[in-house]
Amino acid sequence: MTNSTVSLPAHGGILLLDKSEGWTSHDAVAKSRRALGTRKVGHAGTLDPMATGLLVLGAGPATRLLTHLVGLDKTYLTTIRLGIATVTDDREGDRIAVADPADVRDVLADTARITAAVRELTGAIEQAPSAVSAIKVDGQRAYDRVRAGETVELKRRPVKIHAFEIGAPRAATAEDGAPVIDIDATVRCSTGTYIRALARDLGAALGLGGHLTALRRTEVGPFSVADAGTIEQLLSGERVQLLEPAAVALALFPELRLTDAQTIDLGHGKRLAVPELPNTKLVAATAPDGALVGLVEVSGGRTRVVTNFPTPDPGGAGTRPAASAEAGA
Repeated sequence: MTNSTVSLPAHGGILLLDKSEGWTSHDAVAKSRRALGTRKVGHAGTLDPMATGLLVLGAGPATRLLTHLVGLDKTYLTTIRLGIATVTDDREGDRIAVADPADVRDVLADTARITAAVRELTGAIEQAPSAVSAIKVDGQRAYDRVRAGETVELKRRPVKIHAFEIGAPRAATAEDGAPVIDIDATVRCSTGTYIRALARDLGAALGLGGHLTALRRTEVGPFSVADAGTIEQLLSGERVQLLEPAAVALALFPELRLTDAQTIDLGHGKRLAVPELPNTKLVAATAPDGALVGLVEVSGGRTRVVTNFPTPDPGGAGTRPAASAEAGA
């Protein structure tokens, strides 16, 4: 692939992008491939076109880290509109219900009802994803079934809302003059949570209906949108920060610093004896120069390769492909 605007290191990198409204996650991946000059680009969780904010992308060999990033908690800033329900649970969908103006006034006059409903949607809850989602139903995306005129009801699934903090509810008016209530909120949640569904369920609990009018993802695990560049900056080469795979791994997992001999052995997928280490689900194994060699599990004083990464070839032939499966010691 040619016409790249950014030099991609041989070990790849993790890219933080601040997605603008209107871009799809697929758009972001495609344009990043062009800018980085590689087809090997993936993401650690999508954003709807309406949503803005943090997309975490991996490029080159660093894409192997993405599977360990998709399960991180996420933080969103959002505006919830009570009084109107839509088919997509956001402002881009057709209306399916509009609340009686008197009911809207009653809820606005008793904001304790809103606070109580928010409390019920905080903590460990079960949530039915929005019907217009990428979840497959009998092999077909739910949103394709909805667009074809089908009624889709997805099974409820457990999620965790660590924090659901709201600002003061305020009276507002929809485009057609219907009275509504707008609420700005910050939501910190487990992966797999649909913020659109949270707005829908809050509206349903209050008997008004609800949907999102704005959504911005600000954090994915330890990564912040404050450190991200835009797609436009990436394409122009103006600014891009590619995080080292080792730095990303060490932000999430404890470190096992290897010797030169251990680096070679682990690069071939061999088990290492590490009697000094306790049992640990994931550890970032790094070479003497600090490069990420692999993510390993430690059990019974021995390592087991979970994900390996290309390591320097001691023979001087560039990089040696990392073993994708464990080999015997």
